[in-house]
Amino acid sequence: MLPENDLDFLVTFPIASSSTAEFQFVSSRREVVVQPSHKTKSRLLAECILRAHGHHGGGYLTITTDLPEGKGLASSSADLVATARAVGEALGVRLTEKEIELFLRGIEPSDGVMYPGIVTFYHREVRLREKLGFLPPLTIVAHDVGGMVDTVRFNQAKKSRSEADKREYAHLLRELAHAVQAGDLQAVGEISTRSAEMNSTLSPREHFDDLLRICRDVGGLGLVLAHSGTNLGVLLPGDEAEQADSVEYVRKSCAAFTGSVSVYRSLGAEGHRSGELERFEDPETPEAPFTTSVGHPPGT
Repeated sequence: MLPENDLDFLVTFPIASSSTAEFQFVSSRREVVVQPSHKTKSRLLAECILRAHGHHGGGYLTITTDLPEGKGLASSSADLVATARAVGEALGVRLTEKEIELFLRGIEPSDGVMYPGIVTFYHREVRLREKLGFLPPLTIVAHDVGGMVDTVRFNQAKKSRSEADKREYAHLLRELAHAVQAGDLQAVGEISTRSAEMNSTLSPREHFDDLLRICRDVGGLGLVLAHSGTNLGVLLPGDEAEQADSVEYVRKSCAAFTGSVSVYRSLGAEGHRSGELERFEDPETPEAPFTTSVGHPPGT
């Protein structure tokens, strides 16, 4: 939370995982059918976009993802952004990031996954604060304590932050902006660790001290946190192949804890797929489906 406006914010950390949406517009239908059927927010968003552009039809929406739900990796936001882009493309409309923000604002709090790179984002207001840039390759070995977090309920809860906390967050954010621009991974890790530590006063993290010790054992950069989820990760410089020994050490060390371990890699400027569109057309079918995928960051 920042002292100048008392708004909650997060900093995104793009990872090489994504949601993909495929949408087929059918003018004769009056509603959108979504698969899997529990992706009701994506269905609602698709219908909102159709109506906003003067279309009274419906269609078929299919979501596929490699992001686990309820873990703080903002899978819901990734689904929604992919949906917005797929529906827009099917209508021949390229939605801007600001337009996507506007549509998502009426549905739920959202991470800033509609923007490429690392950004500061007011997630409750669904509004960009600042684009920070990109970082060199990073690997995250994340420990998941298990269970699921309801993001909407989490964001409805009021947070108690002192003025000293707000000032420290503002300081950390300024330092992080400088660190990202300079590609200073050591500073990024220190800032991320302090942010995770401050967050743990609101949502205590089991094995926080253990993960910090493990991080130091392997010479890691620090800890990175899924702010509204169940993941706490060790941040390592370079890709997984370069850090194979450290990754294995963290995995084995976490085996003694309840939960599971996953490895993620960061998504840099070269690999960012935000806005990448694939169009699949049947020349004999005027209402052909379109797909789009969006690279998705967890919030830290």
